Amino acid sequence: MAAAGMTDLQVDGVSKRYKVSETISEASARSVLRRTIGRLRSRPVEFWALRDVSFQVGRGETLGIIGDNGAGKSTLLKLLSGVTSPTSGRIAVRGRMSALIEVGSGFHPELTGRENVYLSGSILGMRRREITQKIERIIDFAGVRRFIDTPVKRYSSGMYLRLGFSIAAHLEPDILLLDEVLAVGDAEFQAKCLERINELHGHGRTIVFISHDLSAVEHLCRRVLLLSHGRILADGPPRDVIEMYRNLTRERANAEAPAAPADRADVSLTVAHP
Repeated sequence: MAAAGMTDLQVDGVSKRYKVSETISEASARSVLRRTIGRLRSRPVEFWALRDVSFQVGRGETLGIIGDNGAGKSTLLKLLSGVTSPTSGRIAVRGRMSALIEVGSGFHPELTGRENVYLSGSILGMRRREITQKIERIIDFAGVRRFIDTPVKRYSSGMYLRLGFSIAAHLEPDILLLDEVLAVGDAEFQAKCLERINELHGHGRTIVFISHDLSAVEHLCRRVLLLSHGRILADGPPRDVIEMYRNLTRERANAEAPAAPADRADVSLTVAHP
């Protein structure tokens, strides 16, 4: 349950601009001189990944963020976690935050699973004593005990991801940012992930969950933001916002569908007979 009056995340008028280089194309560079200039010079083009985004997340709240690819979800997560800074606006964070953006990204391929638990756990902010206290639970959760002392370069992609998630799942931050983490493992492991996230929420953790898995968002979150073209399109109860997103997706698909060819029988009716 959220503590009354407590806010863990405050986002005020946040925008993020990127500058993308636009090189002169070969088709337009018809002379040797223009091709040379095109290789040496490029024109910066502004791209706004987020525009004037504002919201707050209360203590113990579970917030889902959904939207199409390119809507600004991952940019927002990077801003919240401090990976990058906003072009304008302000983000205020209260408490200890951990971001699970790329599962297993801190692993060293030559180290064993056990060694990588210590390495990755330290990168994520855990102390060695804390890791030692939790390592048996981490190994059991990941289901890789048989291979825990094998270099992770020999792991399958599923084992690699399960161990990475298991480490992050045993963090105990005030705020946990999650990005598509339930895409790891099989259905049984995904159920364990959901159970662990619910357990963290039960202990009063604030969770921000970004995902394309709408059923998982609806199951985990009490509130959902819908992003579109870098702006907040909706903010409300999961069922309502998810239904709005599905309707928009259907409308867009219908608008982009190619027109059906004219029926031959109808065309024949317009032909004049002698």
